[in-house]
Amino acid sequence: MKAIDNKELILALEELEKEKGIKKSYVIESIETALVTAYKRNFDALENVRVDIDKNTGATHLYAIKEIMERANDDATEISLEEAHKINKDLKLGDTVEVEIVPKDFGRIAAQTAKQVIVQKLREVERDLIFTEYSERKGEIVSGIIQKADKNIVVVDLGRIEGIMLSKEQVPTEKYRVNDKIKAYIVDVERGLKGAPQVMISRSHPDFVRKLLEFEIPEIYEGLIEIKSVSRDAGSRSKVAVYSPDPNIDPVGSCVGAKGVRIQNIINELNGEKIDVIEWDEDPSIYIASALLPAQILAVDIKEEDKFAEVIVPDDQLSLAIGKAGQNARLAARLTNWKIDIKSESQYRKLLEEKQNEEEILEESSEENKD
Repeated sequence: MKAIDNKELILALEELEKEKGIKKSYVIESIETALVTAYKRNFDALENVRVDIDKNTGATHLYAIKEIMERANDDATEISLEEAHKINKDLKLGDTVEVEIVPKDFGRIAAQTAKQVIVQKLREVERDLIFTEYSERKGEIVSGIIQKADKNIVVVDLGRIEGIMLSKEQVPTEKYRVNDKIKAYIVDVERGLKGAPQVMISRSHPDFVRKLLEFEIPEIYEGLIEIKSVSRDAGSRSKVAVYSPDPNIDPVGSCVGAKGVRIQNIINELNGEKIDVIEWDEDPSIYIASALLPAQILAVDIKEEDKFAEVIVPDDQLSLAIGKAGQNARLAARLTNWKIDIKSESQYRKLLEEKQNEEEILEESSEENKD
């Protein structure tokens, strides 16, 4: 029987392997598998079939796999011993034999199937390339155009792929509008439906602020200044701790810039979010005092083993140190990774007096017991 020849298929697959790195043998195996399915679907066939494509000529052969019986009761799955011996005299009852078949129009179906498989494999390769590219860019800032925006999800056109910003990654105070251009931070790259890559982006992540600082301030990008920590209430306020081992470099001044120009560019990108830049110090009491700026601090008493700090501030600085809804204290605690308890000078003195009174009562009680 005449086989289905397709030398052009082989040439196309060889070109594909050369340009895209898709193995010819891998695509041929995929086409063979797809052709079995296509044959059964198009011909309502019950046979157990196998497709073989010659890797050099592209000749496509379709075989029905049949069991050898004394007499064939089902021509789709069985063959008589007499007929089997016409193929191979060594065959015996119970063996299986492959019988080549060439259904009408199978050549057209084979060509269509091959094309579909090749297109599919190209898409898979493109998806893998995009997945690899953006996986390597995880932790970077990207720019794009908003394609869809609602309270649950914002979809951003990044060029070759869309970025997805879920509600938890959005800034509550920001409004996202279709066709607006925005920047965002790549949080993760995942495999979605059918293996399609999904780039998960964020504007609320603390590292978005970190990356904006790296982009805006050359000394950070060059490693002369190190960002030690970032804490953030997205849309409201961020605190950033910076450090430079070079005593000639003022890390805070370099980040803020002349007349605040450098930090203002970042504030503008964050739509007015306030940014406190403080200097990191290896002494936790100094570091914690700086983290609570703009409040003035009188004293910091630390318990190293518990990472707990008791902070004393002037009476008129208590509300400033704690901040609205506790924000300043909360951000300072996140920044330093210390538990912080803030007390006013009056509160602290009162506690000392109460403690002193308790000690005196205990002492008097002890004296009475002796008597």
